[in-house]
Amino acid sequence: MYTTKDYSKLIGMEGFSETLIKNHFTLYQGYVTNTNKVLDTLTQMVKEDEAGTPEFAELKRRLGWEFNGMRLHEYYFENLGGKDELKKDGRLATKFAEDFGSYEAWEKEFKAVGAMRGIGWTVLYQDPFNGRLMNFWINEHDAGHPAGGNPVLVLDVFEHAFMIDYGLKRPDYITAFFRNINWVNVEGRLR
Repeated sequence: MYTTKDYSKLIGMEGFSETLIKNHFTLYQGYVTNTNKVLDTLTQMVKEDEAGTPEFAELKRRLGWEFNGMRLHEYYFENLGGKDELKKDGRLATKFAEDFGSYEAWEKEFKAVGAMRGIGWTVLYQDPFNGRLMNFWINEHDAGHPAGGNPVLVLDVFEHAFMIDYGLKRPDYITAFFRNINWVNVEGRLR
């Protein structure tokens, strides 16, 4: 059974209205609730020998949407709330220099990916096999993730994440996001 985590400490964060944040928390709570419902229903269907049905198959596919919606929001909220800048001599800054040439080059690309037309997520992933950092566009919660990839920084670019405060000005939202990154938590995700 999954439970909704408390991210209320993010209320009052610069560039994010209380209405926007609370609406986002409600959406996240829905993913947690639906993940539990789908898991419970799937378990019951197996017990009742309904695992071979089209209904079971569709619910099993739906689990990826609900679970990843829950988990991506947790990564997103946990990489917010910071006030400190990235440590220029830290592990993450070193990785940015190795894999992108510089922090500035990485930031430019990450922001460009986040500003692309469409709904979804921008995720900085670390390849677990060679440690390389790569920016990915994730169109839907349940598709487009690199196999085995370790999410390091997650940016929600679905409309619910910014339209209340920024309308169609997604780049302004991304700027506010960058002012609030918790670099300690992000760097802690490196393997």
